[in-house]
Amino acid sequence: MSEKTRYSDEELQEFKELILAKLEKAQQDYELLKSNVMNSDGNDISDTSPTFKVLEEGASTLGKEQAGQLAQRQMKFIQHLQNALVRIENKTYGICRQTGKLIPKERLRAVPHATLGIDQKIDKK
Repeated sequence: MSEKTRYSDEELQEFKELILAKLEKAQQDYELLKSNVMNSDGNDISDTSPTFKVLEEGASTLGKEQAGQLAQRQMKFIQHLQNALVRIENKTYGICRQTGKLIPKERLRAVPHATLGIDQKIDKK
């Protein structure tokens, strides 16, 4: 029996559903982070005393910077998920880009946008 070189259409569909669910959640999280950075909720410090205003502005700036970094990271995750969907359409999903072998299903369920098998990922570090 020869070694499997790609996942079946049924298996790819299973991964597609998993990725679409993660993508929807990731996009919701991104929108929350983006609104935090934009401070579009209207919570500001205009009605507080000057002493608290300085403290609040410092905390707000730090919070916005952290939210901005998280938003950037979330956008990168979204792009990785979208790329995984393209690989599913091309029927190249789940194939390690270093070895050309199938990435185990367990790894893909945990990290659906993975492009390396776990051994290659560890070696890369």
